[in-house]
Amino acid sequence: MSALLAINPIAFKIGPLAVHWYGLILGLGAVVGLLLAMREGKRFGLPQELFMDILLFGVPSAIICARIYYVAFQWDQYKDNPLKVFAIWEGGIAIYGALIGAVVCAVIYTRIKGYSFWRIADICAPGLLAGQLIGRWGNFVNQEAYGGETTESFLRGTLHLPNFIVNQMNIEGVYRHPTFLYESCWNILGIILIFIIRRRKFVRAGEIFIGYFIWYAIGRFFIEALRTDSLAFQGPNWLASLIHGMWTPMTWFGFEEGYLDPAYGNVRISQLLAIVFFVVAIALIIIRRQNGQANIRYSDPIVSSKLETAPAAVDEKHRVEAPSAPTRGSQARSGETDPAASSGRPDTPPPGEDSTRKE
Repeated sequence: MSALLAINPIAFKIGPLAVHWYGLILGLGAVVGLLLAMREGKRFGLPQELFMDILLFGVPSAIICARIYYVAFQWDQYKDNPLKVFAIWEGGIAIYGALIGAVVCAVIYTRIKGYSFWRIADICAPGLLAGQLIGRWGNFVNQEAYGGETTESFLRGTLHLPNFIVNQMNIEGVYRHPTFLYESCWNILGIILIFIIRRRKFVRAGEIFIGYFIWYAIGRFFIEALRTDSLAFQGPNWLASLIHGMWTPMTWFGFEEGYLDPAYGNVRISQLLAIVFFVVAIALIIIRRQNGQANIRYSDPIVSSKLETAPAAVDEKHRVEAPSAPTRGSQARSGETDPAASSGRPDTPPPGEDSTRKE
């Protein structure tokens, strides 16, 4: 019965070409993120094409790095059929890989354009969360990245989820935790929080973007352990116990960890990276405030260093090569002779003209 209820991953076909929901949803997430960035960038007087170019270069970079990241940790699934590496429409991208690719691309592009990376990244932070929360629905359509076993009564009665979500979470006769939905809701809260605090006076440049990593890391740490398809490795027992102990509060709300094959690993990579990102982000905020790198506030004007220096150079050139004509007052003060006086003509208006006319 679940097979009949599952959503067809193919949205439509154009001849032999199949258009997948996964790609459409990712595209929608990218567009929504772009619109959010463009709207905030307009308030700072930034050119709209700046964000279009970042999307144009950033999305391919993010997808490529996300796929490389995933395949690197799942190479056993692809080594016998390397062409499957390019079948991204079947799913299998890692968000941390996408973030690495997008950040590297943004750093390079903003440097070329003469903008501060931190200022532009602040503006893009809500768009990143929006893109991720929408993109997670691609996992929902593909029936992937779901959590461990749960009950229909928990989904319908406790969470009050609509039928189309509950039915799609019935995978091979077993109901699963909709982790895509948990992460989407967490990201929505993050966007609201950013909208509330980003224009407050205490917020410094770069801290909205860094705060995005803090918020996302917290949510990802607790949600990741619910999944059954986590990328993992065999780490020391003390590390596995530490991470499990940090996650334990989730059991107070009736959640249980998703099954992780011990032969595959005992430490979920995304959980470990979430801890690292959280610690590094907190340290970065403290260090930037102490060494003066965070003196600029989020609400301060944003100016490209290249656009700022070019007009100044032109003005300097004009000042040297074509100085403005001196006024009579300045001539008198400098001892220069007025041309009208030297010609013997009095400096008086023609007959019939008001002698009180102002120059």
